[in-house]
Amino acid sequence: MLYHLLYPLHSRYSILNVFRYITFRTAYATLTALVLSFVFGPWLIEWLKQLRVKETIRELGPKAHQAKAGTPTMGGILILFSLIVPTLLWSDLTNRYVWIVLLVTVSFGLIGFSDDYLKLRKKKGLTARTKISLQILVAAAVSLYLYYFPANSYTTELTVPFFKNFQPNFHLFYIPFAIAVIVGTSNGVNLTDGLDGLAIGPMIIAAMTFMGICYLTGHSTFASYLMIINVKGAGELTIFCGTMVGAGLGFLWFNAYPAQVFMGDTGSLPLGAALGTVAIITKHELLLAIVGGLFVIETVSVIIQVSSFRLRGRRVFQMAPIHHHYELKGWAEPKVIVRFWIISIILALISLSTLKLR
Repeated sequence: MLYHLLYPLHSRYSILNVFRYITFRTAYATLTALVLSFVFGPWLIEWLKQLRVKETIRELGPKAHQAKAGTPTMGGILILFSLIVPTLLWSDLTNRYVWIVLLVTVSFGLIGFSDDYLKLRKKKGLTARTKISLQILVAAAVSLYLYYFPANSYTTELTVPFFKNFQPNFHLFYIPFAIAVIVGTSNGVNLTDGLDGLAIGPMIIAAMTFMGICYLTGHSTFASYLMIINVKGAGELTIFCGTMVGAGLGFLWFNAYPAQVFMGDTGSLPLGAALGTVAIITKHELLLAIVGGLFVIETVSVIIQVSSFRLRGRRVFQMAPIHHHYELKGWAEPKVIVRFWIISIILALISLSTLKLR
């Protein structure tokens, strides 16, 4: 909105010419998201306490977690508010990719909110089948739209890390692939959200990484130099990723150990889905598996645990997802969190290196 209101006046007031630059708008969108989180965070936490929107802890989980019972949840409301408002304020709202990502974020946010609400009021959330079906429905709508109504240079080819002349084209099979990326990333973040600040930390790191990828992908000169697919208009998503960073940092202020609030499915599902959508728009779906490697590890640990127990009657880990395994091995919760953050930073650096090592 600010872009559309102020940039047209740049011919009269030259200082307003800065609104044409994505980097300027990204910086201030990030700061806006951070300020909104700081301003409304304490109020939201107090409001959730008054409504008795409190987390219930599984008895099967680590015993140390029982002390977390009663902590306000559904803090994802703060993330969504701090993410959406700055995006609308600082983005070029004529860009279709901005609206696509916002649509996915809001839709998955509503799915997560419904699940959290039912857990609190009826002690039982959405069934796994219903939740996954709704996620697939939203992801399918976006994937079909991108496939049948491609904009500018959008393609069904994939950028393969470390390879410069290998860009396989999935054609019609790109639709189920894109659905898997969005739904898989959403649930990967959801599974990682088990300790104070564990999920939001890697999300901030991944969003910062894709902030750079969006800018490079949308810039024809940089894309040509790096030999990656140039998606015209994708650069505007740099602003969205910036708001994810700002909203994430603001939420981490209250979610850091010991947490004052949990994000719940209201926050984890839309964050993961938004990241997956940005990846498919920028044509870096495969790189997402490295950037969000921690989410992949958490998801795979659950798959291994369930498969092993069903097939062999034995567990591979003391508890899944894998962060609980290390807790039960004696690692203090803050140590697990910080070490997992370190892993995320290493994976992000490896991911960025692939842009040049090809």
